[in-house]
Amino acid sequence: VQLQASGGGLVQAGGSLRLSCAHSEFTLDYYAIGWFRQAPGKEREGVSCISSSSGSTDYADSAKGRFAISRDNAGNTFYLQMNNLKPEDTAIYYCAVEFSVASCSLWSDEYDYWGQGTQVTVSS
Repeated sequence: VQLQASGGGLVQAGGSLRLSCAHSEFTLDYYAIGWFRQAPGKEREGVSCISSSSGSTDYADSAKGRFAISRDNAGNTFYLQMNNLKPEDTAIYYCAVEFSVASCSLWSDEYDYWGQGTQVTVSS
């Protein structure tokens, strides 16, 4: 299983970025994709997730109204659209997959495989 996160960069406060998470083909139909982030000196936190089967989503309070998770029609790439970015959004962002689930979770311990991170830096 491979996941590749990309799309990070440097943006001014109020700007937008779209992160992508491309993954190798999964043999299981039921899985969840989660986006997590870790800022220096802080614990990893869940940002958003989506269920492959139901399409249900969840967001951290800090992401609600600003971030949107989605997937392409083929289902091999997931996105995190981040709008109205704030300096406190600065972190390394990771995507991860949890297999054999019908819903998604923002708890990192539940995820099975992780991609490498992509750095997001928001300047004030």
